[in-house]
Amino acid sequence: MAEHGSSACSHPSERKYKIALCQLFVSKNKLENIRHARELLEAAADGGAKLILLPEMWNCPYSNELFSLFAEEIDADDLSGSPSCGMLAEVSRSRKVTLVGGSIPERFGSHLYSTCCVFGSNGKLRARHRKVHLFDVDIPGQLTFKESATLTAGDELTIVDTDVGLLGIGICHDIRFPELAILCAERGADVICYLAAFEMNTGPLFWEVLQKARALDNQLYVATCSPARDLTINHAAWGHSTVVGPFGEILATTGHEEAVVFADIDYAYIREVRLRLQLEKQKRKDMYQLVCVSNCIRHI
Repeated sequence: MAEHGSSACSHPSERKYKIALCQLFVSKNKLENIRHARELLEAAADGGAKLILLPEMWNCPYSNELFSLFAEEIDADDLSGSPSCGMLAEVSRSRKVTLVGGSIPERFGSHLYSTCCVFGSNGKLRARHRKVHLFDVDIPGQLTFKESATLTAGDELTIVDTDVGLLGIGICHDIRFPELAILCAERGADVICYLAAFEMNTGPLFWEVLQKARALDNQLYVATCSPARDLTINHAAWGHSTVVGPFGEILATTGHEEAVVFADIDYAYIREVRLRLQLEKQKRKDMYQLVCVSNCIRHI
């Protein structure tokens, strides 16, 4: 139960598979959110997906005032304290799929984190990513929001070895920082999953271009999953969950309403792209390097 930290590529059982993004509506009723998320996850599995994503804060409206009320303790050996993760474990095991379980507010001691749990097709918790870059913003007259008022930032990179290969994990604002994606790619990730709730100001400006940039620069797949838009709350999500290919091309996307988005992931295509344009060989590592400092790779 650990993230894969070497540069060697994983050997997934399937070199080509279907991914699904569950863009769902989030209410103020946690039990209803869990029930509804299960419904969409099972629909995605029925549609043939082997890797399924949920969005950022899928069990909780995106609000500093609500994070503490909806928070759950996550124990890898005993998920009884987390009904949200308990459901994810059940679905991944019963449907034999890999789940990147969006994020939920996690309580750990006196701290709250925005945490993504990844479950293998056997229902076991494979990895836990705590959002590294917190979204603190002040746009006069448009948007003021400070995640750091309630949440604590994670301090570890997450790369997890699964049945579908090595996955890099990021949450929302993590996508703004290319260093995280570069480190994931250098350690063998062929897909980076970003669970995000971009809002109505930053979404139109940055959402699509950031996904394309991370995919294009690292010659890998980028998958993003957002909540559906709810204009009755202050932090209404932009939506537009998307899968981008290694040439920066949009393979599948949707609008702002509830949807399940499907796309094909093909590792042979990644190899083809990297052979056409051999960026890794062309890097001037004699001039520059990006290093991972501190306790960079997270282990459960």
